[in-house]
This record gives sequence, C-alpha cells and structure tokens, in this order.
Amino acid sequence: MARILYCILDGLGDRPVPAFGGRTPLEAAATPTLDRLALAGRQGLVTTVGEGIAPESDVAVTAILGYDPTIYHAGRGPLEALGAGLEFAAGDLALRGNFATGGEGTAIVDRRVGRNLTSEEAHALARAVTEQIRLESAQATVVVAASIGYRCAVVFYPERGRLSAQVSNTDPAYARVAGMGVALATFTDEVAESAPLDNSAEARIAAALVNEFTWKARAIMDAHPVNAQRRAEGKLPGNLILLRDGGDHLPQVPPMQERFGVRLGCFVEMPVERGIARYLGMGVVEVPHSPSASRGDVYRAWAHRAVEVLPHYDGLYLHLKGPDEPGHDGDHEGKRRVIEEIDAYFFGTMLPAVDLTSTLIAVTADHATPCELRGHAADPVPLLVCGAGTPPDRAGRFTEAAASRGGLGHLRGVDILPLLISQR
Repeated sequence: MARILYCILDGLGDRPVPAFGGRTPLEAAATPTLDRLALAGRQGLVTTVGEGIAPESDVAVTAILGYDPTIYHAGRGPLEALGAGLEFAAGDLALRGNFATGGEGTAIVDRRVGRNLTSEEAHALARAVTEQIRLESAQATVVVAASIGYRCAVVFYPERGRLSAQVSNTDPAYARVAGMGVALATFTDEVAESAPLDNSAEARIAAALVNEFTWKARAIMDAHPVNAQRRAEGKLPGNLILLRDGGDHLPQVPPMQERFGVRLGCFVEMPVERGIARYLGMGVVEVPHSPSASRGDVYRAWAHRAVEVLPHYDGLYLHLKGPDEPGHDGDHEGKRRVIEEIDAYFFGTMLPAVDLTSTLIAVTADHATPCELRGHAADPVPLLVCGAGTPPDRAGRFTEAAASRGGLGHLRGVDILPLLISQR
C-alpha cells in the first residue's frame, strides 16, 4: 500500500491582492514543484471546520486529521500543555498564552512583542513568573512554559478541588464558540477581563485567578532584566501574557490507528500540533531545530528528515508554519516569498527522493490567513492530491482558483484523511 505525505502549509489560503494584480500570494508565487504535482494530480477546495467559522489552528488541525472538533475538541490550552511537556490532569486549568507588549492601563501595544522576542528571552521571563508569582484569589500554583518565540502555555494547579475552563479570554483577538476557539475579524487592542461563563464556583475562581495572574505577571516581567535590555536596544518589552482557550480536561478519544487503521507520524514545529499528535496517539517526529540557519536550510533539513522517517510509518502529517505569520502581519510580499521557499527548498528537496508510484501526497492548509484581514478567515482553502495512481484533473497550477474547479470538488476538513486512506 502507498504511504501518505500529508503536507499542511499553515494559513496558505488568501484573497486577491491589488499589488499582485488581483492575484493571491499563492497565485503570484513561482511554485514549479507544486505545479508539477498539480499537473499530475487532482485539486479541490476544503472548508476545514464549518461554514462561517474562522478556526484557530488547534480546531482546524483536529478536523483535518479526521476528528470532528465539535465532538473531540480538547481545547487549545490542554493541547499546548501536552505539547510543552507540562503535567495536566482533570480539574487543572490550561490556557494558551502570548507574550505581548502592554501599554498604559489595559492597552495592548503589540500582541506578539514585535515578533522578535527570542525563545531564550521568553524562557527567562516564563521562569521568573513561575518562580516569583504568588496567587491569592485561591489556593493554587501556576506554571508558565515558553515554547517558540512569543508563544507559551500556562497551567493553573488548584491545591484542592477543581477549576473550570468556562471562563472568557483575556486575549481580545479570539472568542469561544461552542467551546472552540475562533479568530475575530475585529477587536479592540485592550486586555479583556476574564469572566465566568457559567454560575459555578469553579468558573468564578478560575476567572479570578486568570485576572490576578495577568497583572501580577505583568509586574514581574516589567521589572525583568530581559525587558530592560530590550528597551535599551529600542525593542518592545515582553511585559504581558494574553490568555485564551482554556481547558480543564482531555476528552476520551479513539486513537488514530484504531479509528482509521493507519499509523501516522506527526512532523510538526509548534507545540499545539505536537500536543494534538500525543492526544490522538500519533508518533511524534522531532523536527530539526537550528535557530541560526537560513529558512532555506531549515526547509532542506526538514525535507531530508521527512524522507528518512517516512518508511517507519504508514504516512506522515507535516505541518509547516511558514505562510501564516506574514498573513498575520499583512505582508503579502513576505507570504509570496515564503511560499516560493517552501516550494523550492522543502518540496524541491523532498520530492526527488520520493517514489510517486508508491506515495500519495496531499497539500492543503489548516485555514486561510488573508493578508487583508491580518488574521484567520472562514474562506475555503485549496487541496492538491497526487501520486499512487491518482488520475489528473488538469485544473491548472496549484492555486485557489484552480482548486475551485478541480475534480475533488468541495470537501470538509474531516473528509480529507479518509479520502487519502481510501486511495492508498
């Protein structure tokens, strides 16, 4: 049977950009490797979660791995905690955090500290908060675990009783809909006050802890040497942690091998995807990490590693963050450029080492991140499937427009993996 290479280009989908003559960044990018795959394969569109839902990555990834997030969603907080290697049990409260820059009062100057907070700086700030903070709203401790750049996981551990995740976010850019995190198209750059979403004592205590943590952590970080140095260098301080998408337990979920009969390895960069892999019983493939390497060298290293480990699994789920960040920054030229680099260095390195007669390749996105919105959108994303005898549909280059007329039609995110398994 064919092995599967399931490649996710985070935030790939976009909308027409005037500077590109009404083309999207994907349409404007030179992608000869992906275009060769498109010529030999079939395309379609995917609504990853549901009509009108601009999903966060955890919700979207759960869906495109074949698990309906309205049934199996674990919450971003617990998944981030799993990915960061933190202890987490039912009744604890785990949340995703962003190191950010706070201004006067509740004002947010930058939700991602200018995107130049190093992982080393973030780890130093996280250690300081974990070691120094003392919570008084309830008998509880808290751990902050920095991951990559401005990202972190935060877990509250009650000394007795339980905490509830039925609390609102302090990050104003995200809301909760039916327990799932969704990106908001518009929001005010002010720290939101966490509020209980039901009348339980567990939710009231959890909201009080989140709010107390927010301002006590800010005081600790404001005074930290890392931020003194950043201010001296003319950089924004990382003096605030914005929290969202809390979870207080992990629902029972059928492991992927039991559910679909395949053993997939998860080749991912970010802790949330690593947490999802562990939650679903997938193999976790460690990604080569070299902060000083060029992006091209990083993609080459990832491609070599993917080819190396593929024979040990029925397939690999590969998640490349690249296109999402320039989408959030409104940088259409940067998004075009990173798409070209992924095509040249990742796919250009990996595909010559792969036998397409015995390998099924799928390329899609977890969600769209249009540059005009600087955030996630509910727009459908393109899907390309090639190899293992897939008949071509000759829809054209791999683009949003070609995918809309491709032979795969319009799918839901939960349909992709079963489709790939059926074509192995």
